Amino acid sequence: MFIIGTIITKLISYYSIALIVYILMSWIPSAYESKFGQILGKICDPYLDIFRRFIPPLGMIDISPIVAIFALNLANQGVISLFNGFLL
Repeated sequence: MFIIGTIITKLISYYSIALIVYILMSWIPSAYESKFGQILGKICDPYLDIFRRFIPPLGMIDISPIVAIFALNLANQGVISLFNGFLL
């Protein structure tokens, strides 16, 4: 069970990094149109769209990615707590 928990937490961590890279790409003009940007968009946009439906942008600032990363961190902590309970 420990191996499964480790794999899940690593995948969540890698997905968080992908989200951060995707968010930082918004600062670079036409970065979303690159092949890398399109691949990251296909991976990250479905998850971010969940939060964008409920959290409106504040002027020109979209805070939904912050909430999305926070939710991923909570999920990661939940997985860690769950699998630590199995070890006791």
